[in-house]
Amino acid sequence: MASLQQRLPENVPGDFFVDSTCIDCDTCTQLAPAIFRDHGDQCSVHHQPETSDETRQAMMALVACPTGSIGSTEKHDAHIGIDAFPFQLADNVYFCGFTSEDSFGAWSYLVRRPADEGGNVLIDSPRFATQLIKRLDAMGGISQMLLTHKDDVADHRLFHERYGCERIMHADDGAARHGVERIVSGVESIRLDRDLLAIPTPGHTRGHMVFLYQNRFLFTGDHLAGSSKRNALTAFRSVAWYSWPEQIRSMEKLLQYQFEWVLPGHGEIHHADAATMRRQLEECVRWMKTR
Repeated sequence: MASLQQRLPENVPGDFFVDSTCIDCDTCTQLAPAIFRDHGDQCSVHHQPETSDETRQAMMALVACPTGSIGSTEKHDAHIGIDAFPFQLADNVYFCGFTSEDSFGAWSYLVRRPADEGGNVLIDSPRFATQLIKRLDAMGGISQMLLTHKDDVADHRLFHERYGCERIMHADDGAARHGVERIVSGVESIRLDRDLLAIPTPGHTRGHMVFLYQNRFLFTGDHLAGSSKRNALTAFRSVAWYSWPEQIRSMEKLLQYQFEWVLPGHGEIHHADAATMRRQLEECVRWMKTR
């Protein structure tokens, strides 16, 4: 729970606030940009909610915060935020909320599918929170868990124990050590089922992978994200733990695929038609080569 005594001075006066335990994961600024801002090394409230919708967004950020760094001085119904997750982004794709401090607040996603299409898929791990588990149970549980890379595995073991889901991860990121059921190796793309493709993209880590669903939704972990400031796609050289040149080559490989959504673990979600997305990916590759 956030501490009023640790309330950051950058917060505007009023109900909602961020305290000094904030790790600057930017979950709140993405969920509720009208309320929260990144003021440097941490986030804070720059506008107090004035409508019920703004209050709902603030409560969603409070629930999703991995460190419990968001608080309020007034009493709000917690279910305003809790019941919003998993939050539908488009079609049968959802943001899980309940981000984990173990993965520095990385976003995880749910693809909801009927059993005859393979069942529900969880991409990377949220917190194993009771409120989220109840919602996932009601939505049919989890059949597969796709792990993009070693940084964002968080509570994967607990989800496996709960649902018996098959976990999929690359060998070069320690999949065997994590007890993963299906281990991908090498650099060639792997067809997981009719709608899902695993694409090894070394760069951020040696065994990083992205996952393409229905040639529309690309779950990118820490490989690729959107940039609203530039209305473009971007990558982060400062966290290319394995190899920036290798990440550029991995990015070029994505040019052979079609997609309309970039859904990252860290960074901004990006949506555009397939032709625009390809053009922006080409621009991203050119930009990366100048860094």
